[in-house]
Amino acid sequence: MALLEVRDLSVTFHRRGEKSTVAVDGVSFDVEPGQTVGLVGESGCGKSVTSLAIMGLLAKRGATVSGSAKFDGTELLTLSDRQMRDRRGRDLGMVFQDPLSSLNPVISIGLQVTEVLERHRGLSRKQAAVEAAELLDKVGIPDPKRRLTEYPHQLSGGMRQRALIAIALACRPRLLIADEPTTALDVTIQAQILALLAELVRETETALIMITHDLGVVAGLCDEVNVLYAGRVVERSGRHDLFRVPRHPYTHGLLASIPRLDAPKGERLSPIRGSVADNIPWTGGCAFAPRCPHAVDRCVETTPEMVVDQVVEGDRLLRCHNPVEPAGRAEQEMLS
Repeated sequence: MALLEVRDLSVTFHRRGEKSTVAVDGVSFDVEPGQTVGLVGESGCGKSVTSLAIMGLLAKRGATVSGSAKFDGTELLTLSDRQMRDRRGRDLGMVFQDPLSSLNPVISIGLQVTEVLERHRGLSRKQAAVEAAELLDKVGIPDPKRRLTEYPHQLSGGMRQRALIAIALACRPRLLIADEPTTALDVTIQAQILALLAELVRETETALIMITHDLGVVAGLCDEVNVLYAGRVVERSGRHDLFRVPRHPYTHGLLASIPRLDAPKGERLSPIRGSVADNIPWTGGCAFAPRCPHAVDRCVETTPEMVVDQVVEGDRLLRCHNPVEPAGRAEQEMLS
């Protein structure tokens, strides 16, 4: 049994006087201990909403969540708010996208770390202070004892993100969700944060869900990749196979839009035209069809199901009527 089993997870948002919005539509995936699973797609594809639903952080009055999310055999979606508060921090940790807005600006870094240790692990204030300094040192923050007395605005962007990771790891969670943890950071600090996450997963066997739109992050970190479009998984594959032979036109488009160091000077990028927000939800066909260069009549008329890809080797799942044919050997080597 996987550590986390998500099955047919759906999230619908409601607004008074407006039509309901289906943000997540039947998402399923597993996460094993020590495994890093990526959720990839453009903004608006449902990546963050999926993670918030799993963590029980969606307002019940404004959202309807259905399906199943079992953590170590326990159904998370049916737990009470109090039971989920006990789970969060102790078993489940989350690193949010913007550390400056996630950290409390009027509370010192030290207090924000120690309150987690006192709440979930029952440490005394003195014990928590010692362990908090060790945590900051572990995530690479210099002079950790002094940093404990400082406030978020006194830390650089990279140190704030490291402090947020320290808080998420304070209770040694078995599952860590990282939601775009490097978006606001420069490439050097981004590389350091990703290396830190990879090291933590390797040392502690923590399962990691990496939510990102950056395929470069996926290439360097994830074992399995789930490509989301309009709230549904459209392709699932191992990292190497996905980059070597992208099969769904949306995955192919994401990879084609990445700048390449070997591209001729002045060559234009190949963006995916249109917006994901124009085709939500999936009704009567493929939501990607209006933006897809491979679309045929069947794509508009019939909604594709998630099936095993019979063309390429490996355990690949695909939701597409007219997938991209595998490239020749030379082109595959370029993609990889």
